[in-house]
Amino acid sequence: MKTLRVASYNIHKAVGTDRRRMPERVLEVLGEIDADIVALQEADMRFGVRSAAIPPRLLDSHSGYKAVPLDVQADSMGWHGNAILVRKDAEIGAHDVLHIPYLEPRGATMAQVTMGGTTVRVFGMHLDLSGLWRRRQAAAVIHAAAQGEALPTILMGDLNEWSAGRGCLADFARHYSFAPCGRSFHARAPVAQLDRIMHCDRITLVECGVHMSAAARKASDHLPIWAEFRL
Repeated sequence: MKTLRVASYNIHKAVGTDRRRMPERVLEVLGEIDADIVALQEADMRFGVRSAAIPPRLLDSHSGYKAVPLDVQADSMGWHGNAILVRKDAEIGAHDVLHIPYLEPRGATMAQVTMGGTTVRVFGMHLDLSGLWRRRQAAAVIHAAAQGEALPTILMGDLNEWSAGRGCLADFARHYSFAPCGRSFHARAPVAQLDRIMHCDRITLVECGVHMSAAARKASDHLPIWAEFRL
C-alpha cells in the first residue's frame, strides 16, 4: 500500500440535521469518502444498553467496513461512542480502549491495522466540553501513543476545541502535525474546526479536506473530514 486514506466523522448517533435517525445516510456518506480507516464519534446510543447507532447487520450488508471489536458491551459498536471502522480485508492487530480522565463520560480507542503489508496505529477520540479536561485527556492519549512499538501513528476525532492553536491543540502540536482539513461544524454552515486529524513524522500528508456533499450536510450535524497519507 503506497497511500492510506483516513476519515473522522461525528455521526451524531445517526441523527441528521432534519432530526431523523437514518443510519443508511451515514453509510452513504462513508461510501462517498471511500476511506481505508474511519474513526467515528457518537457511534452508540447514549442511554440504556447503548446499542450501536449503525446496526451491525446494516454495516455488514451495506458497506465495505467492519468495526474493530472493542469487547466492551455486546450491543455497542464503540467505547463511550468512539468506534473505528476498517475495510473488510484489513487485518486488525492489537486494539484496546483507553481510560482517560473525564468530567463527563469520555473515552478513546486504539487499533493497529495492517493493509497492503503496511501497519499503522490509529487512535480515535471525542474530547470533553471543558478545556481543562480536554487538556488532561490529550495528555493521556499522547502518553498512550508513545508506548509500545514505533509505528506510523494517526490520531483523529472530535476535539471540541474552538480556539485556534491553544489548549489541547497546542499540547498535541508538540508531538504531532495537524492535517489542515478545514471547518466541519455545523454541517449546514461550517464555522468551527472541531474535528481534527493528526499524524506523526513517519508518514507524509498528501491531501486533506472536509467532505461537503449534499448527503453529508443531512446525515449528521458534523461534516466528515478526511486525509490521505503516503506511507
